[in-house]
Amino acid sequence: MIVSQKMVAEAEVMCQPSLPMLDVKYHLRVATNQEHALPIDVVASPSSSSSTSADISRFESVVSCSDTIKDAVIESSAAKFVPNIRSGSYADIGTRESMEDEHIRIDDLSAHMSSFFGCFIPRAFYAVFDGHGGPDAASYMKKNAMRLFLEDADLPQTSDIDAIFLEELENSHRKAFLLADIALANECSVSSSCGTTALTALILGRHLLVANAGDCRAVLCRKGVAVDMSQDHRPSYLPERRRVEELGGYINDEYLNDLSVTRALGDWNLKFPPGSASPLIAEPDVQQVVLTEDDEFLIIGCDGIWDAMSSQYAVSLVRRGLRKHDDPQQCAMELVMEALRLNASDNLTVIVICFSSPSRVRLESSSPQRRWRSCSLSEEARRTLKSLLEGN
Repeated sequence: MIVSQKMVAEAEVMCQPSLPMLDVKYHLRVATNQEHALPIDVVASPSSSSSTSADISRFESVVSCSDTIKDAVIESSAAKFVPNIRSGSYADIGTRESMEDEHIRIDDLSAHMSSFFGCFIPRAFYAVFDGHGGPDAASYMKKNAMRLFLEDADLPQTSDIDAIFLEELENSHRKAFLLADIALANECSVSSSCGTTALTALILGRHLLVANAGDCRAVLCRKGVAVDMSQDHRPSYLPERRRVEELGGYINDEYLNDLSVTRALGDWNLKFPPGSASPLIAEPDVQQVVLTEDDEFLIIGCDGIWDAMSSQYAVSLVRRGLRKHDDPQQCAMELVMEALRLNASDNLTVIVICFSSPSRVRLESSSPQRRWRSCSLSEEARRTLKSLLEGN
């Protein structure tokens, strides 16, 4: 049998097949990452051979119920968890001559949309835009993002969000990206040779929805492990390369028509007329997740950050920072400074969004470590121990 090394046995879980419900004496969490799975061998003790079959049967019963327990724990954790949202951002021109990145950071969406006052669930909205061919497309997106992405969104007033609503929200976000692309085509202040990548993150209570077109990236920290919430749309990504080539696009030296991305808003000099299938598209990939207490924070940033470091490197850096000073704004600045130290050659923009309360972070970081204490033996105890060791 295979049981994950990350299993935390805070107490023993008993599963009786003959009973209609679990007799739970302990809380058991089972990791799903099979990379760290270890085999468990059950060896009978010579002095208790009569109970071996019962022990093995009991052990198998416990493991066979692990999936049920895991699902129940996740569901319970997600149902009770309410994110305490706070964020910080930082941007730097880097080594470029001009700044073409833009970003949006709204921790309290209700305060920015008067029709939603009185909402009882956390709502937040974040976005990063990485312009190319000039700053105009990214600037336009920042100025009009609320109208383009949220004006037609029927956001819920409670945390009771069903699957049908989430599907509709995904479709709404995809439509918003496409409408934003057309808006850029009709905007006379934005050149047809100007474009931008776009990544948005919307938080509704426990639900996180990320939409991405381009090579900005969103990374979730789940108990210290980096979980990518977006895919970099570059010619080097095989599914994108195949899609481009099937539509007649030509990739040369990892560039599509002088662009290092295969999805972007704007760039209408490189796209076919609206309604036609074009190798360069604005349709986003959309991912969603139900947040639990294991989800600590989200990092979203433009490609200048990710060209310099991996997702896990960034997550580890921010996690250490939060345990040291508990300031997402400073964490964002430290990420940018680290990217510069690693010779990043692009504009640099990043947002760090925390989900855990400050008190919980401080509690985890200051929890005492178990230490061994030495003890002295009396002279009589030493003689007794020596006698036992010598076989007397």
